[in-house]
Amino acid sequence: MKNVLRKYVSGRVIAMSHFCFVQSKLFVVLLASLATGIACSAVTQEKESISHIDSKRAFEYAREVTALGPRYVGSDNHKKLERYIVDHLKGDQVEDDAFTANTVEGKFPMRNIIAKFPGSKDGIIVLLGHYDTVYPLRNSGFVGANDGGSSTGILLEYANQFRGKKRQGYSIWLVWTDGEEAMRHWSDTDSVYGARHLAEKWEKDGTLKKIKALMVMDMIADADLDIARNTKGAAWLLDLIYNAAQREGYQSHFFTQQGAIEDDHVPFFDRGVPCADIIDLDYGYNNVFWHSPQDTMDKLSPKSMQIVGDTIMESIQMLDQR
Repeated sequence: MKNVLRKYVSGRVIAMSHFCFVQSKLFVVLLASLATGIACSAVTQEKESISHIDSKRAFEYAREVTALGPRYVGSDNHKKLERYIVDHLKGDQVEDDAFTANTVEGKFPMRNIIAKFPGSKDGIIVLLGHYDTVYPLRNSGFVGANDGGSSTGILLEYANQFRGKKRQGYSIWLVWTDGEEAMRHWSDTDSVYGARHLAEKWEKDGTLKKIKALMVMDMIADADLDIARNTKGAAWLLDLIYNAAQREGYQSHFFTQQGAIEDDHVPFFDRGVPCADIIDLDYGYNNVFWHSPQDTMDKLSPKSMQIVGDTIMESIQMLDQR
């Protein structure tokens, strides 16, 4: 992904009457107690209804993915990772969006993997993240624990959360995109190959019109988590995500920086889909770990995956209620 960031401070900081009779006093006290009990019960039920991911499991997925080594398009490890993802989705409704990408390094087979979890409402919420790593011409020795590994892992954990449940909300589609990374240098034509292919396909078959929100997961496990507010996104959706983070007590990890970031969401955003890019591009001092051999598991934390995972799960519930 290509980024332009700047610091951003959020502007959102965001007598009882006396009664003459004892019976009347008791009646009022009973009513007050009943009202308090109902309110407390409602708050408890609301809190209990919030879904929480298993961050340790998501972190272990990222570890197993990273252990495969570099997973750039065309490599054996890339094929191993495709099998790894599909194996974890057995029993789910899975669509295989395979295509041949014409890149600056030649033609490559690529594959978007889509898992669909039906809901009761008419519409789709898409959670999307890439699974490929940087092509070796740009960076040899890059294993992409955060950049590729964390997005793959958290999507697999989302599948666990939605599997076998009857959703009383929008359908959830999880998408593992291929070819997000540039083969040589990031440009409109040398980047997000899978997302560009899928956006065009969904535009032709009418799927784009059904998408209520599309949220990209990318580099979300940095132990020092600082999710940027990507101005290439729908402002209302970014506000909703921030409010979800506030509900969870995680707002300090969101939107202290802002800027225009190009990522897998751009082909959809350019076609009018409400999008948000959940990304931390402040990865090490001066972003030193980004696209470097230092992007390894020791820089990551399951707590960060918990923060992002729970915030997005809460965002989905808020979207369902809109």
